[in-house]
Amino acid sequence: MTWNAGIRQFHRWTSIIFTATVAANFVTMSFGEPPAWVTYSPLPPLFLLLFSGLYMFALPYFGRRRRAAA
Repeated sequence: MTWNAGIRQFHRWTSIIFTATVAANFVTMSFGEPPAWVTYSPLPPLFLLLFSGLYMFALPYFGRRRRAAA
């Protein structure tokens, strides 16, 4: 597996984890005031998604520079 494919796979699995934590957040909110750790549990996967998504967003632009230089 190449570096880019690994980042994409990581991004996919992290999005599944993020979706599950958001769903768990809504479920616990239906029972009343949730604890703080449940409320903030979607944030770590969200930041990981931000960084991996920005990396994948920038890939085509860096690829054009490498092709133009070669």
